[in-house]
Formats: sequence, structure tokens, C-alpha cells
Amino acid sequence: MLEPVIDEDGAPFWEYAARGELRVQGCARCGELRFPPRPCCPHCQSFDSEWRPMSGRGRIWSYVVPHPPLLPAYAALAPRYNVALVELADAPRIRLVGNVVAAPGAPIDSIDPAQLRIGAPVRVVFDDGMPRWVLERS
Repeated sequence: MLEPVIDEDGAPFWEYAARGELRVQGCARCGELRFPPRPCCPHCQSFDSEWRPMSGRGRIWSYVVPHPPLLPAYAALAPRYNVALVELADAPRIRLVGNVVAAPGAPIDSIDPAQLRIGAPVRVVFDDGMPRWVLERS
């Protein structure tokens, strides 16, 4: 499976994720949240930042069910896995890419893609520091 490329700006995101926390970088001067993480605030140009905890709740903004040809590590999982873009409830302008799974620790092909709907509520779970999403009852 693909592993994230961790740079200096994004390292805190992954450190928090490894502890089971979803945090987003925010500007310590103007308060704007931003993702992906970067050194300078695009709103006020401040270099002062902080990492704010999020509730871990969101909604599916969009999703795809990949079909071959795929990277070799994913070929056997298609077309049962999904890639979702999740809009965070605490920060609607921030969207994170991940997989919707049946339960914490479940594989990325553990949910029938027919269960997915744009707008469906989800909450974050972590699998070895990787954020994943589970459907919540609406």
C-alpha cells in the first residue's frame, strides 16, 4: 500500500494521527485553518501556526471506486475499495482524502461501495496512524 510522504510541514499531522488524534494546522495570528499544511498562512502571511484538534466528524464530499488498471498493490482490491474526499464538520473548507471502511482496523475493501453516498456522515478512525473513515448513522 502507499505510504504518505512526510515533509517538515506535514510531520505534526502524522505524529498526531499516530496517537489517534485528528488535528489541522491553523494560523496562530488570524485563526484560519489550512490543509495541506504549509509554513505560511495564505490569508495573512504569518509564519506562526498551531495544530488544532478536530472532532473527527465529517461528510463524504465525493468518492470514487477505482477500476483497473491500478497500481499493483491495489489491483486485487478493485473494484471493492473506495477513495473518499471527506469534508470536516469543524472546518468545511478542509477536505481530507481517505478510505471508508466497515470498522476500525478493517481493510480498505471492507465496505460495499453501494453503501456510500455523497453527504453521508462519517467519523475518523485510525489504522496504524492512517486516518480512515466509518459511516455514521444519520
